[in-house]
Amino acid sequence: MKTLIAALRGPLRLSARPLCAGAVALLAAGPALAHATLEEGEAPVGAYAKVVVNIPHGCDGQATHTVRVELPEGFYAAKPMPKPGWELTTETGPYAAPYDNHGHEMTEGVRAITWTEGDLPDAWFDQFTFRGRVGPKLSAGDRLDFVTVQTCADGQVAWDGSDEGHPAPALTLTAAQGDGHGHHHAAADEVELGDLTIRDAFALATPPNAPVAGGFLTLVNEGAADDRLIAARSDVAGRVEIHEMAMEGDVMKMRELPDGLPIPAGETVELKPGGYHIMFMDLKGPLVEGETAAVTLVFETAGEVEVQLPIKARGAAGGHGHGQDHGMLRNGEGGKADHASAAEAGRPVMTAALLDRARDAARVN
Repeated sequence: MKTLIAALRGPLRLSARPLCAGAVALLAAGPALAHATLEEGEAPVGAYAKVVVNIPHGCDGQATHTVRVELPEGFYAAKPMPKPGWELTTETGPYAAPYDNHGHEMTEGVRAITWTEGDLPDAWFDQFTFRGRVGPKLSAGDRLDFVTVQTCADGQVAWDGSDEGHPAPALTLTAAQGDGHGHHHAAADEVELGDLTIRDAFALATPPNAPVAGGFLTLVNEGAADDRLIAARSDVAGRVEIHEMAMEGDVMKMRELPDGLPIPAGETVELKPGGYHIMFMDLKGPLVEGETAAVTLVFETAGEVEVQLPIKARGAAGGHGHGQDHGMLRNGEGGKADHASAAEAGRPVMTAALLDRARDAARVN
């Protein structure tokens, strides 16, 4: 990683190569035609934001081969998106103040992102993308400027706000969407924990007195080492287990994963209806559509993080009342689901036909 360097000065920086008067005039005139901007100009305080920088042209006749974006104070935990045909590098440096990133103190991180070795002709348009989080101590109405510099064969154009003709691409902050702890607050789209990203989380609503419910999400491991989801817990249930549900021929077998769920390096693992899932056992009350349920996920390497699961209607996202499917598998002793022990014993738990009948019954009821 490179170390953080100072912000570029002035709207136009020329390289050490000599320029003819005509080339200087072209470079100076070019930015007035169109500005570098962000595709989305607003983001809530404390939320994750996907930032897309629009580069509208080259250097008036010259192709852009490098784009560099400096990340302002107040924007942290940034990760860039690779771009085909371009080399990607990042520059790290300290933050002015530490951030609490899901229980882990962050004192430094990515402060600048550079895409190089590309070719954006003057007549073309392109976008450069990264994501990160807006600091929770900022206020609605604050503005975050992302100083952007595009480099061509004979010079640079800096969109840094140094004059009206060179405004920096900027995010205007809006009011926070909630603190993420209350039962009715909106959940963030993504949660980061080290090299892991948790996204697309949700749970399925349950009828009154249902003993179990299913939770689902996507785990992305962007690191170089494997990790493993080894446990989970939640205040909405007596216990939480990590389960697998899979068809073997025409027989559906379901079981707890006692060793947890592997999250291989560089891969994405989906927990979804009909496959891997989080099982809320001994529910303390019904899960109500439109509310959220908090669950703490425990990873072997990355540690712990709390995730908010928006509660969707039964049957949403192909779930077909997943919790109710589990609830149909009971042994009559205290209402305890016995599908795990049955699967581990190798006995058929439920055929596909019986499972469909159970789902239909749950929808009718």
